[in-house]
Amino acid sequence: MKTITVCMGSSCFSRGNSINAEVIQRFLAENNLTDKVNVRGCLCEGECKNGPNIRIDDKLFTDVSPEGLADLLLHELENEK
Repeated sequence: MKTITVCMGSSCFSRGNSINAEVIQRFLAENNLTDKVNVRGCLCEGECKNGPNIRIDDKLFTDVSPEGLADLLLHELENEK
């Protein structure tokens, strides 16, 4: 099972992770992945200046935009389908 961790610290949240969290939930539902991917939040990834930050398992992705998030999820979760 993959784990997606969305940084919900004030910097990342205000820079787009409030929207990214919704995009992730919608993507997982539309692709029938809600039972295969665990989504959680954290307070800070320590990379505030590079945010918004999202971690998929051990990989940290920085400057994640809602517009590019679906492509990132498609690539990183392709083996979960």
